[in-house]
Amino acid sequence: MAWEISSDVDRFASVAGDFLRSSPVRHTVFLTLIDNLRSRGLHAYGPDKPYFGWWTTPDGDVAGVLLQTPPHPVLFSAMPPAAISEAAEALADRPISGVNMLDTDLPEFVGSRTVVPGMRTRLHRLGTLTPPEPAPSGQARPAGEADRDLLIAWFRDFYEFVHETRPDITAAVDDHLAHTRITLWIDGNRPVSMAVRSQPSAGMIRILYVWTPPDLRRRGYAAGATAAATRAALDDGADEVVLYTDLDNPTSNALYHRLGYRPVEDRAMVTFS
Repeated sequence: MAWEISSDVDRFASVAGDFLRSSPVRHTVFLTLIDNLRSRGLHAYGPDKPYFGWWTTPDGDVAGVLLQTPPHPVLFSAMPPAAISEAAEALADRPISGVNMLDTDLPEFVGSRTVVPGMRTRLHRLGTLTPPEPAPSGQARPAGEADRDLLIAWFRDFYEFVHETRPDITAAVDDHLAHTRITLWIDGNRPVSMAVRSQPSAGMIRILYVWTPPDLRRRGYAAGATAAATRAALDDGADEVVLYTDLDNPTSNALYHRLGYRPVEDRAMVTFS
């Protein structure tokens, strides 16, 4: 039983692919990160190359994985207790700003180290889509090239809001536009909200970002955009539609529950002091 670390995304996808596809809901971020790193290049999330890891049982089966796109925290899947205790040693020679893992696994990994708590998130999967009531004013449409400048500004605003730096905003917008993965909510011929979804992977699509400018909030636009993007994902053939929420934001958690999303698991992020 041991961790193996590699910087080869194709090898990681080959070795860990069956494990990731065995639970595409819980492994949603891994699957979409692999797709993006393959389509947009290894530097899509920062100047340093990402690395990948997998933990195998004595029978040679993959039972846990990790992935880091520096400078972001190391992302861990659920894993056996033995893998958690061995992970810190496996990464001892690598600079790690923090980790993102199941909240139940975090104490074992952190041990006696001093950490700074970060965002706590909850993964949800769609049960039955329930359109918002009352329906917000306006209607949905797919974003097009004419919306590009607005989308670049909105993506930048979104990342600033969540305190995340992304070097590839323009490339990300262009990629989503090329595959028609951005849904806009329009009111009075004016875009007022957006919901962005991932490309299909192992039958799963994730709602990646939902953004409404601050001066346009509390009018139901985000609910309309999210419901429309969810419907588009189902129309694209998704067996599962998922999204993450910030556990410290009761408004968004309540909104997605009303739309038909149900909790799956909780995750926590910490940085090392």
